Amino acid sequence: MNITINDLRASINGQEILKGVDLELNSGEVHALMGPNGSGKSTLSNVIVGHPAFEVTGGEVLVDGVDILEMEPHERARLGLFLAFQYPVEVPGVTVGRFLKRAVDIRAGEGEQKTKGFIKQLREMMDYMQIDQQFINRYLNEGFSGGEKKRMEILQMLMLKPSFAILDETDSGLDIDALQIVAKGVNRLREGDFGALVITHYQRILNHIRPDYVHIMYRGRVVTSGGGELVDSLEANGYDWIREQYGIEEENDVKPVANG
Repeated sequence: MNITINDLRASINGQEILKGVDLELNSGEVHALMGPNGSGKSTLSNVIVGHPAFEVTGGEVLVDGVDILEMEPHERARLGLFLAFQYPVEVPGVTVGRFLKRAVDIRAGEGEQKTKGFIKQLREMMDYMQIDQQFINRYLNEGFSGGEKKRMEILQMLMLKPSFAILDETDSGLDIDALQIVAKGVNRLREGDFGALVITHYQRILNHIRPDYVHIMYRGRVVTSGGGELVDSLEANGYDWIREQYGIEEENDVKPVANG
């Protein structure tokens, strides 16, 4: 899967957040997207998957050459896009097992998968993610801790096997043990033709999920791209270094939207 983002602009409640984003992403690659609060990282992820609260005011998002901006979110998911939410929501009345069975059937697009085979695979993946087997019969995310919700997001990804996944600050709020489990789940899919955009503020998750490319977002634009040296520069100098390094003029800080 090739994702090409050209001059993407988007706003929410009349406030422009994305101000001309250009980015190219491919299956088989892991990209890291870093930037301070309010730079537009979470807005970008939501626009790619079709969150209705955001208004696209310009540009295009091409998946294998087809603009997906007019597609519904479920149509984008069927193409093989996946978003691990920064704040996973609770879904009362729908159990984990039922939710994933239906999602996997739709993703496969070839009729229902045999229940016996599905349950076997689900239990294997739950063990892999160190999720209690009893969660199969619990309502999705209801009463889950923050770390359990994040591991559940990665479990969904492992079951659905997307072509390209966006991880929107999946590392936020995780202790080191939970972070390692989440990273293990992402790295398992890297064995195949899988791509990911890892959105984060911090280096620590990138010590476990090694990116092929690093992009820095600042005030609604991707201002530079490179390799791991960018992460080292940010750790050493902070985000003010970006403004100084690339001659970005002072302006009032953009108000954060969904922490990103």
